[in-house]
Amino acid sequence: MPRKRNFAAQVGEYTTLAFLLPAATFIGYLIGYLLDKAFETRFFHIPFLILGIAAGFVELIRQLMRDTRDDT
Repeated sequence: MPRKRNFAAQVGEYTTLAFLLPAATFIGYLIGYLLDKAFETRFFHIPFLILGIAAGFVELIRQLMRDTRDDT
């Protein structure tokens, strides 16, 4: 029998996801920007931005998979 989570716990989990996507994107860009400054280049920010976006979406998909598995 699946455990039922209360409404506040579910809202908290999804609110976390709302902040996770932009935060992962920003952190990826920031790492690339700092590497660009350190090595005096102009291209690190793009791949790290893409990696940050991908990391955010991977975590979103993991959370959705957990939720759909728990509900069945």
